[in-house]
Amino acid sequence: MTALLSGGPVLVVTRELDPAADLVVDELRIRGVPVMRFDMGDFPLAVSLSAEHAAAPWAGVLADEYRSVRLEEVRAVYYRRPRLPAVSERLEEPHRSWADEQALAGLLGTLYALPVTWVNRPDVDGMASHKPGQLPVATACGLRTPRSLITTDPTAARKFCHEAGGRVICKPLMGGPLQYPDGRRTGVPTHLVDPDTIDDSVSLTAHLFQEWITKSHEVRLTVVGTEMFAAEIHAASDAARVDWRSDYDALTYDVGDVPDGVRAGVLSWMAHFRLNFGAFDFAVTPAGDWVMFECNPSGEWSWIQSRTGLPIAARIADLLIEERP
Repeated sequence: MTALLSGGPVLVVTRELDPAADLVVDELRIRGVPVMRFDMGDFPLAVSLSAEHAAAPWAGVLADEYRSVRLEEVRAVYYRRPRLPAVSERLEEPHRSWADEQALAGLLGTLYALPVTWVNRPDVDGMASHKPGQLPVATACGLRTPRSLITTDPTAARKFCHEAGGRVICKPLMGGPLQYPDGRRTGVPTHLVDPDTIDDSVSLTAHLFQEWITKSHEVRLTVVGTEMFAAEIHAASDAARVDWRSDYDALTYDVGDVPDGVRAGVLSWMAHFRLNFGAFDFAVTPAGDWVMFECNPSGEWSWIQSRTGLPIAARIADLLIEERP
């Protein structure tokens, strides 16, 4: 029999192995806040839901083998890249795919209806994660962005490279590794482009080209609510200077300050997308100008906290237990 949690539990919806979620759960437990952590991929086989709507918001119980919470008592949801619901394999297609969709709509739709704080709602997260939509909003919010081209046209790509008047990079439009049939997974790093090597393979899919930004260092700016944690990233190898994710051993970190203009622009950007969390990547030029490359609304931050001591997990926990206005 499960033990019923009370006193305003927080739902932590994530995969089993998630160091960032571990840190947030630890912070909540230090504060004596009940937590139910689960992976949506375990619903409905190992997680159950029973919710009823009458005159009030949905009421009922969400439970697994070890614990349960009443939906009407939930105070917040911390959502980080869980698996999607999966029903029993005993169901055959097309009924299994249909049932998977029903499970997702039932669980996530019920949680959406709760009047609670999310970090972040996945629908909001999804809208904010697209780079083609990020850059115009950033410019409108007063943030500097690199000149960019999205194209499937090799001629347009070569023209852009030559007009940029210097080095140009090509980078993925969205995250996610290459997955090989043998199980290997590799990232796709940002790389410098020689215009003379651009060929018809550009026409096979959409490519993102950007002007090269000369930089003294980069900044991973983690934003929680309205609080900002700026970690300077200094690269000591050629590969890391192009894409710091390609050579972590060549990186050193410092804690930095955020210029007022950047702070105002980032807060405006966050408000536009209705986010409570964002992990921004900026380049800082030798003149001290900040140039925004992108924002990952569900970006990793645990290694930043480990390397710098910035109290990101504590601030996320604070946000999850703050009283809603």
